[in-house]
Amino acid sequence: MIPAKAPAAGLRLLTWEEIGQRNGRGPAPQERWLVIDRKVYDISQFYRRHPGGARLLVSHAGQDATDAFVAFHPDKVLVNKYLKPLQIGELAPDQPSIEPTKNEMLVKDFRELRATVERMGLLEPNQLFFFLLLAHILLLDTAAWLILLYFGTSLVPFVLSLLVLTISQVQASWLQHDLGHLSVFRKAKWNHLLHKFVMCHLIGASANWWTLLHSQHHAKPNCFHKDPDIDMHPFLFTLGKKFSVEYRGWKIHSTLKAGET
Repeated sequence: MIPAKAPAAGLRLLTWEEIGQRNGRGPAPQERWLVIDRKVYDISQFYRRHPGGARLLVSHAGQDATDAFVAFHPDKVLVNKYLKPLQIGELAPDQPSIEPTKNEMLVKDFRELRATVERMGLLEPNQLFFFLLLAHILLLDTAAWLILLYFGTSLVPFVLSLLVLTISQVQASWLQHDLGHLSVFRKAKWNHLLHKFVMCHLIGASANWWTLLHSQHHAKPNCFHKDPDIDMHPFLFTLGKKFSVEYRGWKIHSTLKAGET
């Protein structure tokens, strides 16, 4: 049997039970810990300064955040510099790498699928496609206003302009989605800059607001009180309160059935 490697000086060996109690509630309401690659980090103070928003980090308190960390941080070398001072320990050798409350086979299958997708290059963007998409959106926007300028605001030109502008806005919403996911350019800053242009100037909404809520959604999809997409107030649903409650109840039921936490 290979002897367990001793932790670095000043670090503790911890169990999942101890970590699970540091979730901001229960016996230690002021403490919040999480696990990334078997390393345990104390985020009790840092979560307020987290660039991605406090709620996103708090949603993983007391849990394993390895997969979320991999998905949300392209430059892991840079992020690890900020993580290092927060490390307080490691999982004890007898503790499993995958959180006991999670489906181990499902987690392994997901990680294998992600590795396969990356190896096949399916996440490599076609930048020409996105350039042509942006040009297409700008042309539609321009056409919508030119229709009103040359033909006036009578019913037919107004409806035609509305149709063209609607197509443009829908296309722009999908483009900003991909830019918000940092999936168009290799450098994050170019994604951020173009995302702000499309979201703020073409659509007329806040890029930061969208990024904050959408990041929370992908961090804990379909988890009640953690995914803002299922915490929407009924008035956001055009079909009324009854549909809203039933829809939310269905999503919660699906989440519980899938065993997510």
